[in-house]
Amino acid sequence: MSHAASKKVIYAALLGNLFIAITKFIAAFMTGSSAMLSEGVHSTVDTGNQVLLLYGIHRSKKPPDDQFPFGYGKEIYFWSFVVAILVFALGAGVSIYEGLHRLSHPGNIKDPMVSYIVLAVSFVFEGGSWLFALKEFAKIKGRWGFLEAVHRGKNPPMFMVLFEDSAATLGLVVAFFGVWLGHKTGNMAYDGWASILIGVILGITAFWLAYETKSLLIGESALPEVVQGIRDLATKHPEIEHVNEVLTLHMGPENVLVNLSVDFRNDITAERVEQVIQVLDAEIKESFPIVKRVFVEAEARGTSGFLTRYSLDKPEKS
Repeated sequence: MSHAASKKVIYAALLGNLFIAITKFIAAFMTGSSAMLSEGVHSTVDTGNQVLLLYGIHRSKKPPDDQFPFGYGKEIYFWSFVVAILVFALGAGVSIYEGLHRLSHPGNIKDPMVSYIVLAVSFVFEGGSWLFALKEFAKIKGRWGFLEAVHRGKNPPMFMVLFEDSAATLGLVVAFFGVWLGHKTGNMAYDGWASILIGVILGITAFWLAYETKSLLIGESALPEVVQGIRDLATKHPEIEHVNEVLTLHMGPENVLVNLSVDFRNDITAERVEQVIQVLDAEIKESFPIVKRVFVEAEARGTSGFLTRYSLDKPEKS
């Protein structure tokens, strides 16, 4: 999915969460509900997270320079990982702390009707944001299931917003039952346990987000079908006797670096090798637009050392 599509989803979630956070804090102040306070913190964290994701997208579009010759595409992976940490540290941590505080210092919910109204309005906004994120995500998941699409996805902001909205919607249901049970029974422990459960939901969400972004941050390869497609393109050239290795690396959601190790026929000239590399470079980039840089290394089949290294621009003796 393109950065433009991701930004649409993030902006929709940002505006919704900002409005919801304000209303939840007002309701928490008026009612004294821990669950409502936890939900307010949750929405505030989500709002800040969306700002960080937008900043990450902005930074990832910076052009290459001397210090970062392959560009800044991985910035989006870094900031996505920071978002996962913040969801855990602030969202989950504060919610669990507030719930434990409520259990040890029970109080009374002054006017639960305010909480019900705010929760209903929040559910409408969160549900709308969730549906929008789900619709955009469904466009790119293709034949994969949702969980597989998340695992194979290379654009964290899209599934992070979907995860956050899912957790937020579930948290609203938990907050409703916490406020309702506390009001009906007069036992404020329900409100405290609801706050703790919201924290647990956020903690699980944060762990999953961190897990899914970790491999991208470390350096994840392109999808298997892309790797195989590149191998097939190289194999079609009669000047190439064997494709030894196809190494790929995602430098960003739409930026893949390719390193090919191939065994050229011994009877062709260096000039012909250069011509084949130029054609192969164009074919790969045309077939897979996400590929931005291609490096081809000439290596005899079965050897461990590189004999000659060719870049996509000109040969370089090693």
